[in-house]
Amino acid sequence: MDRIRIRGGAQLNGVIPISGAKNAALPLMTASLLTGEPLELRNVPRLADVNLLLRILGNHGVDHTVTGKRPGQTTETGQTIRLDASSVIDTCAPYELVSRMRASFWVIAPLVARFGEARVSMPGGCAIGTRPVDLLLMALERMGVQIDVEGGYVLARAPRGLKGAEIEFPKVTVSGTHVALMAATLADGTTVIENAAREPEVADLASCLSKMGAKISGAGTSRIVVDGVARLHGTTHAVMSDRIETGTYAIAVAMTGGDVVLENTRPEYLQQALDVLTQVGAEVTTTNEGIRVYRNGSGLRAVDVTTDPYPGFPTDLQAQFMALMTRADGISRIRETIFENRFMHVQELARLGAQIRLDGDAAIVEGVEKLKGAPVMATDLRASVSLVIAGLAAEGETEIHRVYHLDRGFEALEAKLGRCGAEIQRISG
Repeated sequence: MDRIRIRGGAQLNGVIPISGAKNAALPLMTASLLTGEPLELRNVPRLADVNLLLRILGNHGVDHTVTGKRPGQTTETGQTIRLDASSVIDTCAPYELVSRMRASFWVIAPLVARFGEARVSMPGGCAIGTRPVDLLLMALERMGVQIDVEGGYVLARAPRGLKGAEIEFPKVTVSGTHVALMAATLADGTTVIENAAREPEVADLASCLSKMGAKISGAGTSRIVVDGVARLHGTTHAVMSDRIETGTYAIAVAMTGGDVVLENTRPEYLQQALDVLTQVGAEVTTTNEGIRVYRNGSGLRAVDVTTDPYPGFPTDLQAQFMALMTRADGISRIRETIFENRFMHVQELARLGAQIRLDGDAAIVEGVEKLKGAPVMATDLRASVSLVIAGLAAEGETEIHRVYHLDRGFEALEAKLGRCGAEIQRISG
């Protein structure tokens, strides 16, 4: 099993290209099931989760081609994937595939919308909370889908098609919004989604669906209106840049010091997180290329944060920010409101010398003068990269085990950091 070895203490200086967003690419790929015409997606990141979803879509009968390497293309240049769901042969998504990634459960929406039925295993994925699918199924039931659960599988049936409906989520759910949005495009009538997720990835999906012929208004707000159409057609769409990768590298620069330009990204995708970094002591400016993050000599200040749905501080940056606060001057309080079990990185950060105690849904972090390298173990995707950030600033050598979590969400992480001066290497076996 691969591991990553880091010798801490080096500043980061240079340019890091930001990849396409995993959290946008996955629902976009799933949307290929809504049409019998090809969907071409550009700027798709090279990630384990993308490859797994290709396997799941292939199990349904979706053909795909990946554009070969072009002159000048690097491993960080997004790939182009062409998906063709004209010959779907199976509307069942089996346990052995769906259990490995929660987002694969979303295929239930386009399958039942286009074919009138779906049989999808209950999902698996990172152990950061229960993340139940009840809100996703509620949205489908509102549109007339009959839902039954048998033997660990959800059976969804709508032989006469879906009907437009009023859907009001009791709490903001990105997954539920993705599912409702995809299903509503082929429903008969108008669907109104209230308390919808406002994340940029939802707006990116809506943009692609609109290019495919869907009639959508309000994406990016808490109220989305969808007028169903009889069919969707193919299109070409570029995946948005990854705001979580952007925030992760911005935090890494704040942690280590240095001067890095994050290319091909947009500050408005994560403005609150960038504002927090400014409070911490980093300088953040917008350039023609993207975002410049700079810190040289100034200390880190402790800042309290609370995770919230967009446009609040992202839960997917909570672990990385906690790593940063381990070196801040003072005591910070980091409150997690999205997932109930997303503090598993605390004990591993403590192995590096961090002083953290848990208080219900909050972590109290007392900054220390220095961290010291040690062997640590990743527990999930964001926790694993928080250990990388801590290791970049720790004295001596840090070795991170179970880095397959990193491969699910960060493209060419070692190469990007290494070119900016980090002493980081992957060790196979």
